[in-house]
Amino acid sequence: MPTYVYWGDDEYQLAQAVNKLEQKLVDPAWRDFNYTKIVANTEEKVSDGLSQAVTPPFGMGNRLTWLSQTVLAARCSDGLLKELERTLECLPENSCLLITADQKFDGRIKSTKFLQKNASFVEFSTIPPWKTDALAQLVRQAAKELELPLTDGAVNLLADAIGNDTRRLYSELHKLQLLRTGDQPLDAAVIAPLIPKSAHNALQLATAILKGNSTQALDLLMELINNNEVGLRIVATLVSQFRLWTWVKVLLEGGERDDSAIATAAELGNPKRVYFLKQELQQVQGKSLIKAMGRILQLEADLKIGREEIPTLQTAVLELCYGMGSSEKR
Repeated sequence: MPTYVYWGDDEYQLAQAVNKLEQKLVDPAWRDFNYTKIVANTEEKVSDGLSQAVTPPFGMGNRLTWLSQTVLAARCSDGLLKELERTLECLPENSCLLITADQKFDGRIKSTKFLQKNASFVEFSTIPPWKTDALAQLVRQAAKELELPLTDGAVNLLADAIGNDTRRLYSELHKLQLLRTGDQPLDAAVIAPLIPKSAHNALQLATAILKGNSTQALDLLMELINNNEVGLRIVATLVSQFRLWTWVKVLLEGGERDDSAIATAAELGNPKRVYFLKQELQQVQGKSLIKAMGRILQLEADLKIGREEIPTLQTAVLELCYGMGSSEKR
C-alpha cells in the first residue's frame, strides 16, 4: 500500500485530508485496532511508529499508521534511515504509513530523497494573501466539493473577505448552503451581508500602515478585533504583506528592473502585479520596510508569549505607522 507524506502549515486542510484517508482505508468497526497516531517528534517515536506500520491489520479493513509532527522533515540518523528503508520494503499490502509535518521536508537529507522516490507527497501550505487568483481557486474548489454553486462575483467576495483561512471558508460555505433553494448559483449581493470582511480589512490595515495613516489603521484594527479576528492571524497577514513589499523594494533599490525576475524572487504568480506594487512603494524606503518587518515579528513574539492582545496590537500599529510616515517625510 502506498506511503503518503503530507506537509504544510494549513492545519485544517491537512487534517481534513487525513480524515478522508482514514475513512477510505480503516473499517470503523476495527478502528481501535487498526488506526494508530503517534506524535513522532523524536527519532525514538518515529521508530515506534515504523514498527507499528509493519504489523498486519487485525480483523477487517486496512491498517493506518500516522506519524504526525515528524522530525523526518528536518533530520534523520543513518540508523533511522535504514529502519525507514526496511519498513517501506516490508510494508504489508493492507497497511498504510502516513507521515506529516507542518514544514517542507529538507531536500538535502537522505531520508527525504528516499521518501521522494518511494512515497506520495502532498502539500497543504497556506496560500499567501496576495495570491488572489489562488485564493479564488481555493473558494471554487471548496464550493464544488460542497456542491454549492457560486457566481464569479460571489467567489471573489469570499476570497477577498476570508483570505487563506480555510477553516473559516468551509464554515462560511456550510452556512451559505442554508440559502440554497434551487440550482441557481448564489451571487455576491445575496451573500455579502453574511460575510464579515476580516481578511480584506487586514490587508487594508497593512496598506494604512504603509502610508503612515495611524487613524485609519487603528480604526481598521478595532474593526478586525470587533469581528473576533484573532490577533496572531492579523499579524500573519501583516507579515506576509510586508515581506512581499520588502522583497520588491529591496530588489528595486538593488537595480533590478525586470518585472518577471522580481515576480519570481517574490513568489508572485502574476508578474503584472509588480507594476502596481512599484506604484505603492514609490515613496517608501527599503530600510523602513526592513525595520517594519522586525517590529511586526516582535509583535508576533509578544502575542505568542501572552501579552495582552489589544493594547499590544495598538502600540505596535502606532509605532509602525510612525516609522512608515517618518520615512515618507524623509
